[in-house]
Amino acid sequence: MDMMMGKSLVIAVDFDGTVVEHKYPAIGKEMPFAFATLKELQKRGHRLILWTYRHGKTLDEAVEYCRQNGIEFYAVNKSFPEEQFDPNEASRKLDCDMFIDDRNVGGFLGWGEIFRIIHPEAAGEQMQQPKQKKGMFGKLFGG
Repeated sequence: MDMMMGKSLVIAVDFDGTVVEHKYPAIGKEMPFAFATLKELQKRGHRLILWTYRHGKTLDEAVEYCRQNGIEFYAVNKSFPEEQFDPNEASRKLDCDMFIDDRNVGGFLGWGEIFRIIHPEAAGEQMQQPKQKKGMFGKLFGG
């Protein structure tokens, strides 16, 4: 993972079971430190794509939930904002550097471990911590 240090990544992030607990079609509770980690990744220059099975109303609800929690995605269910999907000409696979999903081999690692993988150089850094989660957030991120 050292090759990623200092590089701005395009990261596809699943919603259900990753950003929030899996309660589809409802929106579950935030996974511990999901929004704090996503904000830190954006702050460090990474582009986040919301990559989810949701569509229509449930997708709109997920995007709005994230917006209310301070996350605006670079793109939603596509590789870049202007992409027009044509099933006759394009693959549904996203063009990104990394996927964060609860259905990875080995399961969901947790947001603290994900951050450490993407930014191993940040070990021991003090990050901006949400007031209500200050103690545990600092432990997760080495602060």
